[in-house]
Amino acid sequence: MRIVSFVMVLALLLSVLTFGGCRGGGSQRYQAESFAYFDTVTTVIGYAESEKKFLDEVALIFEMLGEYHRLFDIYHAYDGIENLYTVNELQNGVHRTVTVDARIIALLQFAKDMYTKTNGALHIGMGSVLSIWHTHREAALQSPDTPTVPLDAELAAAAAHTSLDHLVIDSENSTVTITDPQMTLDLGAIAKGYAAECAAKELAARGLSHYVLNVGGTVRTVGARADGRAWVVGIEQPAVNTASPYLAEVTVVDRALSTSGSYQRYYMMNGVRYHHIVDPKTNKPATGYLSVSVLAEDTALADALSTALFCMSIEEGTALLNEYPDAAALWVRDDGTQYKSARFDAFLKK
Repeated sequence: MRIVSFVMVLALLLSVLTFGGCRGGGSQRYQAESFAYFDTVTTVIGYAESEKKFLDEVALIFEMLGEYHRLFDIYHAYDGIENLYTVNELQNGVHRTVTVDARIIALLQFAKDMYTKTNGALHIGMGSVLSIWHTHREAALQSPDTPTVPLDAELAAAAAHTSLDHLVIDSENSTVTITDPQMTLDLGAIAKGYAAECAAKELAARGLSHYVLNVGGTVRTVGARADGRAWVVGIEQPAVNTASPYLAEVTVVDRALSTSGSYQRYYMMNGVRYHHIVDPKTNKPATGYLSVSVLAEDTALADALSTALFCMSIEEGTALLNEYPDAAALWVRDDGTQYKSARFDAFLKK
């Protein structure tokens, strides 16, 4: 078992920026960044009466995100913690029953529920398939002149070990068991969004507001800006060589935005882009879109929906969105054309 020690030195992790002239009710606007969690950059923007107060509040935010990072990490073990790495770990060729934190139980139950609601498009049991694609993607990035893709037979063999029937969650005893030795969980599609949502709710419960959390492009606003106006959040442009870095700008208060895209983690082979969003129906990278952005009440739902919609037709995705009256989506097809759900225009910056 690989044990990773965890040390957080706030002064080293945070780069704090002060924005002059951005005041509301005597508060100053600040920004802090860290690359400590979920293998991505986390940015916090907020208003506070002083830099010290802002840093105290940011320290609380990163402490919470750090806890979720360690619990939801599938790559590393930590002293004194039974996390998702432990759940996936084999001992004597089998998975053992693991007693876990209640927050892991809640995450897994949410994931199984979304699996049902998305008709399998959001599938956390695909770890064995995703691992194969990850290996080929990393090899291609190291040797771009000799990329390879997995054999269909290899993918099919791995996909035979992805059924969530083999994920046994005992919420009463707070235990998790994977009954198929060749099955592994991968919660990359929802873990950071779920963690960001839990942190945001904790902030609100403690009376903190006027914040934006951006965890690797998954955005959650907590309250409005200090002057009462909505936050303006940009949706990243998936195409290159465009006049603006933003596809659109939306205005949000107490809302989440998540974008799934094929334009970041990918490699090319024979003119085909092989990205990281794998369609459970084909066991191959989903086709049809450059990006799908979802606005929803919370980041866990936004993350889950953006991934699921990326693996669905627009007709299927629209039907799914109708189950969530407060959600809206923007699709960008491979040819650059866009499709917006009925509620999306209401959020566009006027």
